[in-house]
Amino acid sequence: MNTARKIATFLLKTKAVKLSPEKPFKWSSGWNSPIYCDNRITLSDVEARTFIKKALAKAIKKEFPDATLIAGVATAGIAQGALVADYMNLPFAYVRPKPKEHGMGNQIEGKIEKGQKVVVLEDLISTGGSSIKAAEALIEQGIEVVGMIAIFTYGFKTADENFAEKNLKLVTLSNYNYLIDEALKQEYVKSSDVESLKKWRRNPAKW
Repeated sequence: MNTARKIATFLLKTKAVKLSPEKPFKWSSGWNSPIYCDNRITLSDVEARTFIKKALAKAIKKEFPDATLIAGVATAGIAQGALVADYMNLPFAYVRPKPKEHGMGNQIEGKIEKGQKVVVLEDLISTGGSSIKAAEALIEQGIEVVGMIAIFTYGFKTADENFAEKNLKLVTLSNYNYLIDEALKQEYVKSSDVESLKKWRRNPAKW
């Protein structure tokens, strides 16, 4: 079983992903969604956590071999990023959505130095907006962002366009297509649900 399918299986097994096409979830954006994803749940499963950590490290070594720093995106990317950085024996930092309103007012936590080459680690890609903002915060501090890696992506066209516009390379371990395939195999969803699930991904705002 390849990495993408294995991770899709773990997301379903640990219930990090929930699929409910008949009773959709409501996102903060106002979108109705047949899927809810919280990859932090995989941290509580030792087998899933270890597999994902090693898969992220392997992908970073292959796609971004010159990386000298791992930076997690707060909050969900912090734990995953720290695990990967420790496994790869690399420094770690994390990026807040905005600077703190007290103390030192930091947006980036951890020791960073100009010229470091960073891989930004995210747990989930939807539109890519928050991930790109994290990358830009690092760039503003003189850090070279060599790319971004994430566990899972919904595969929205707008995300592809956003990353392309910023010339930011994105690597993901698994995606929505693999998840739906595995969910169907495991009878987590019915075959009659598949077309509706695919329609949502094509136009989530109007689903």
